[in-house]
Amino acid sequence: MKYIKYLKYIVIHKWFVMIECFKLGLYWRGINHDLSKFLPSEFFPYANYFYGNYRSYKDASTYEKTYHNFKYKEDVEREFDIAWLKHIHRNPHHWQHWILREDDGETKTIQMPEIFLEEMIADWIGAGKAITGKDNLKEWWDKNKHNILVGKSRREYIEMFVNKRLNQ
Repeated sequence: MKYIKYLKYIVIHKWFVMIECFKLGLYWRGINHDLSKFLPSEFFPYANYFYGNYRSYKDASTYEKTYHNFKYKEDVEREFDIAWLKHIHRNPHHWQHWILREDDGETKTIQMPEIFLEEMIADWIGAGKAITGKDNLKEWWDKNKHNILVGKSRREYIEMFVNKRLNQ
């Protein structure tokens, strides 16, 4: 059942993102958006993380630890982290794709091309619509913008886009 629920979410999400991409003239990006989520290396960890039934290993009994037939929270979270890392590196519409961690520990932001920046915004809108049923871009951006690492010009572009959309 969790796999069907997650598949349903992906299809709805892709639909909303595709509509937003089409509005921006990004037809190919809209069609190909998040196709990697259908790969087993992403699909199963995501489904387990968002729709699975699991609990922490520390809360399990000795019997359950020995003879369990379900996943533990720690395993699900580790598998999801690996899947997320694969996802952001396969999909350049994520701002995390454009972060470079230097050997000396410094973090560098590389300017995201505009086509991916626009797809990222369409992705945020599509996720909001798929999860809440409404366009909550402004609210989401205001809540999350301080955690998003993009250069000054890209941040200004996002702010302009969000404000323009709000005034439509």
